[in-house]
Amino acid sequence: MILKRNFDPRKVATYVWPQLVVALVWSAAVYIGYVLLGLTAISLPFGVLGIFGTALSIFLAFRNNTAFSRWGEASQAWTAISAASRTIARLLVTFTDAHKHTPQYRAEPAEAFKRELVYRHLAWVHALRMQLRSQMDVKELAPYLEAVEMDTLRRSHSVPNTLLLTQGRRIYDAMASGILQGFDSFQLEGQLAVLASQQAICERIKLIPVPRQYDYFTRLFVWTFILLTPLSLAGTLVREEVGYLLVPLTLLFAFVFSIVQRTGEVNEEPFENRITDVPLSALCRIIERDARATLGETDLPPKLEPQDGYLG
Repeated sequence: MILKRNFDPRKVATYVWPQLVVALVWSAAVYIGYVLLGLTAISLPFGVLGIFGTALSIFLAFRNNTAFSRWGEASQAWTAISAASRTIARLLVTFTDAHKHTPQYRAEPAEAFKRELVYRHLAWVHALRMQLRSQMDVKELAPYLEAVEMDTLRRSHSVPNTLLLTQGRRIYDAMASGILQGFDSFQLEGQLAVLASQQAICERIKLIPVPRQYDYFTRLFVWTFILLTPLSLAGTLVREEVGYLLVPLTLLFAFVFSIVQRTGEVNEEPFENRITDVPLSALCRIIERDARATLGETDLPPKLEPQDGYLG
């Protein structure tokens, strides 16, 4: 996620350099043809550019609003995951400790149960992050899980789903053994349902793109606008005796429309491990710190701080 207010022009240029190169070469060719060679027939009325530019602006606005809605929905999903993570860690600790006065309570199994489920939840959070970024590596979950469970995950087609299933089974094992009692399982299952729901939202955003026709026609219209710009500007600028502005103005128009188009294109995919994405690594670290602190741990991993204005 980008946090800084000012961007490096070199990084911005990497997003739109093909459009700028084409705009430079094409506008220079039009200038040579119209001004130096006198090929006035290639000129178009300025109104063509105005009408087409207006239509393109409306199309880009719709596309970018849709893209930002997807980015916002992704960030809201992870906000809900963060809230549910705090809740489930708190409930595991408070429910387990609340039964200390009962005959079934055993301190050592109860403490092990709390740690097991909280750490498995952390494994789920990191597994979801890796799945969304297409970086799944089960070995990264080793600090949170037992070796036997790691073997099961290596054979799983969906690591997050398998972890949630195991959480559910362990909750009912704890009900049977007396670690949890009464209606504890109902509230914990409710939080697992919240996590599953938010996982599904993230997977939908990841797997179902904005309809491809919007992407295709947006790119097509931007390229068409770039090609029309010098043809529509040439006659007007030459009549005003400022024909030398043809190339820089074409570059300016090409940059503005291209960067708007590319901004929407990038924002519509918030889980691609790019600087524009929702900061999943930082959110996972916050969740881990809070959950482990709930267990009473003090040796917590440090927060992930922005690097050069970017938070991963």
